[in-house]
Amino acid sequence: MTKNSITVDIVSDIVCPWCWLGKQHFDTAHKAAPDLDIKITWRPFMLDANLPEAGMAYGEYMQKKFGTGRSDKFKAMRAHLEEAAGPAGIEFKFDHIPLRPNTLKAHLLLKWADEKGKAHQMSEALFKAFFQDLKDIGNTDILCAIAGDVGMDAAVLKQRYKDSQDVQALKDELAYFQNLGVNSVPTFIYNGKFAVSGGQPPEVHAQALAKAAQ
Repeated sequence: MTKNSITVDIVSDIVCPWCWLGKQHFDTAHKAAPDLDIKITWRPFMLDANLPEAGMAYGEYMQKKFGTGRSDKFKAMRAHLEEAAGPAGIEFKFDHIPLRPNTLKAHLLLKWADEKGKAHQMSEALFKAFFQDLKDIGNTDILCAIAGDVGMDAAVLKQRYKDSQDVQALKDELAYFQNLGVNSVPTFIYNGKFAVSGGQPPEVHAQALAKAAQ
């Protein structure tokens, strides 16, 4: 069978739990369609670009963003995420996350991983590091260690961070997708023509893949 070529741009932020859930659901649909040739490109989105580079204590950040008591809507959202996590192969440790990081450096790492064809693998490693292993994914040394585990050269990446390499290119890309009208994540853009937004179930992505293959 001749393979059908499809491009999927995944606009995401690593600290967004819906983005990890959405990725897992997309992966399920992807694995169920082995005849499709799917090129995945991870695109940056920062839920809060104004955070200091060192980040902020997670509890303090969430209190400022959602309030001390947290709304019923927030509690329902979190309950849904925790319920969906297990079947999707995810473990969220919301109550134990120490820091809300600035994700600029994590997005740079995804950009560099894409050069090696490892961005999708890297995204999973970063989600797991933040939500499950409780690591500071705004810290250069931690990011380089994660990259080393994924098979990239940590020493080379450390120098790229030191040189502030590709920072402006990343900021330009962030602005591009904002100007495109992407205002929530995850957003999966199929063949540059239509999008699936949010942590949609695998069947929604299966339908999108079928549509993109036509």
